[in-house]
Amino acid sequence: MTRPIVAITIGRGNYARMFSQAAWDELDSFAEIRHHESPDPADHEALLGLLTEADACITSWGVAQLDAELIESSPNLRAMAHMGSSVKRFVSDAFWERGIHLTSSGVMLARDVAETTLGMMIVGRKRIIPLSQHLREGGWRDSPAWDRWDARELTRSTVGIIGASNVGRHVISLLDSFEVEILVYDPYLSDDEAAEMGVTKVELAELLPRCHTVSLHCPSMESTYHIIDAGALASMRDDALLINTARGDLIDESALITELSKGRFFAFLDVSDPEPPALDSPLRSLDNVVLTPHTAGCIENCTRMGELAVDELRRFFAGEPAVYEITHAMFNRIA
Repeated sequence: MTRPIVAITIGRGNYARMFSQAAWDELDSFAEIRHHESPDPADHEALLGLLTEADACITSWGVAQLDAELIESSPNLRAMAHMGSSVKRFVSDAFWERGIHLTSSGVMLARDVAETTLGMMIVGRKRIIPLSQHLREGGWRDSPAWDRWDARELTRSTVGIIGASNVGRHVISLLDSFEVEILVYDPYLSDDEAAEMGVTKVELAELLPRCHTVSLHCPSMESTYHIIDAGALASMRDDALLINTARGDLIDESALITELSKGRFFAFLDVSDPEPPALDSPLRSLDNVVLTPHTAGCIENCTRMGELAVDELRRFFAGEPAVYEITHAMFNRIA
């Protein structure tokens, strides 16, 4: 029986980061592997040669889009397994017209983002970063700064999740042991799903003033652009913690700077708009915001994504259902 040809498009320089030996062994057990020999992800020209005979491909950040020319020149291509947070940039109308099977390993990346988010919740509620700076400057618990940055607990607080995405749902599962009340805003979440998850589905206008912590996990699209605007920010609690590990344009950054300048609440921002923030942006100097350089997801070890991508292709060629298939109909509500 002829084995399917699977093209690895991500460049050899990314192999150690994305694939474990277990992934290579599994892929070798059912497929003939074709490599893009460059250390960098395949561009359009490289894909034209690499995908000519391929039955499937594995893609990730930096790989060129599978446009109409590539689809036409790849007559055998039937499946694509993507490793990354979003598949939107990598596929085209021609991709869907061919009916190519598409899966994403983003569910694994979501775990890393969710774990980072949980860390931000704990550190943010405890005010660890400003209190550490306060201590460096000679302060202690009996000084005025303690009143401003008083340490609080995540346990038994109220947490607001905006977007019951893969990341949002994993954050909810990680919060299980903290006895928190969880409010969720997501127009695509049904009441039954919310009940099954043990959360309360509410409108955004109710969530914001009630929550001690507000965490963003929705995709960037027209309906979510500046979903956190000046009015939303003004409605938040004075002692709130705002976390964004999703996309920078979910928040009206000008309005955020205005509100943060009042010192009412604290923010952890892993993303910004623009990205990175301008060198003269007040976000770089305000003492009630922590910026990280879009590092909430996996950085050094993303091998869980590689293992899932390989397993998804094994499932496809074995006629088994996918773990996480992406369909054209889903595009309006994914990142």
